[in-house]
Amino acid sequence: MKRVVITGLGLISPIGLGRQAFWQSLLAGKSGISPVTSFDTADYPVHLGAEVKDFDARHYVRRQPVESMGRGSHLAIAAARLALEDSNLDLTGYHRNRVGVCMGTTSGEPRLVEQYNDARQAHGAETIPAGIFPQYPCHVIPSNVAIELELRGPSLMIPTACAAGNYAIGYGTDLIRAEEADLMLAGGADPFSRITYMGFARLGAIAPDCCQPFDKNRKGMVPGEGAAVLVLEPLDAALARGAKIYAEVLGYGISCDAHHMTAAHPQGDGAIRAMSAALKESRLTPAQVDYISAHGTGTHVNDRVETLAVRTLFGSHTPRVPMSSIKSMLGHTMGAASAIEAAACALALDTGIIPPTINYHEPDPDCDWDYVPNQARETHPHVALNNAYAFGGSNASLCLARCAEQDR
Repeated sequence: MKRVVITGLGLISPIGLGRQAFWQSLLAGKSGISPVTSFDTADYPVHLGAEVKDFDARHYVRRQPVESMGRGSHLAIAAARLALEDSNLDLTGYHRNRVGVCMGTTSGEPRLVEQYNDARQAHGAETIPAGIFPQYPCHVIPSNVAIELELRGPSLMIPTACAAGNYAIGYGTDLIRAEEADLMLAGGADPFSRITYMGFARLGAIAPDCCQPFDKNRKGMVPGEGAAVLVLEPLDAALARGAKIYAEVLGYGISCDAHHMTAAHPQGDGAIRAMSAALKESRLTPAQVDYISAHGTGTHVNDRVETLAVRTLFGSHTPRVPMSSIKSMLGHTMGAASAIEAAACALALDTGIIPPTINYHEPDPDCDWDYVPNQARETHPHVALNNAYAFGGSNASLCLARCAEQDR
């Protein structure tokens, strides 16, 4: 079976654009959460969001009219271009029919639904611009990436909400292992929207002041936006071209709680099964994991159940492997979240430093783990487990490792 490695990282996030800015901000504990500016939140009881600021899609969308697509596609194209640039990859040497795109999302292009509703409410159905409809279906996001970069291989959207990035990276890896593709751009993208914000506000799930996962006084999550794309290629191809290797994809596991549309299984059943499946495919035991990237939204139920799931799988006899939530800085970027977190895992494996959980002040008896509070930590991890859980009980865990060939 082909070994698949990560050789490029493209990031569009609330704490920075590009790998270097993102990683520096993450290790410094910089927060990208601030009052929402893209729409008026006066009618909401909460006002914080994690928006990508100073982003101009025209710097990245070059082959298509910028106005022909939504913000989700803009973010994805930008992340894809940055990933290819980071990988020093020249696509002219590849058969374009064997280079593909696999993306994940929660909402796809929700701002187009907002435009539709605004136009209909203001002027009636006859005034709705016809161009809205072709831009809306979520599968257009990877299609727009493929068109922009002239990639004619598999083009897939996996809309499994907040676990979608891990699903996409896992499936992109499968395509390379199955020799259905020679190179895959895989990740996730989601834009900030009123629809998402209103939904979480109505659930009472948005924190009023800050996101503080696993802290006793946590008050909820903070909606965000962003995109991450990872360049996946076979190890032998990466070595042949002298590529920088960030990490190796060992395996992934997926499951469904089959319990409730918005609530996690109270014993973390699906989360445990996803982590177990990822480790089994990776031929690892829990004792070999050096770092866990938590889903860690900052809601009471999520953080408690995730801790319970990790505790159950790893056991009381296992040293408490460090686990942190970068959503404390980025907010919850929805379908982009686990793709961004996978990139953070790859960087942790490459640099030897794991990012912190900021805003952690008071331990919660129900969350008794090592959450890497407030300060990045140099631990030189060799194996990282990236966890992601979504509405509908969709769970995905991705296992990455430092590639032995990195040290040669």
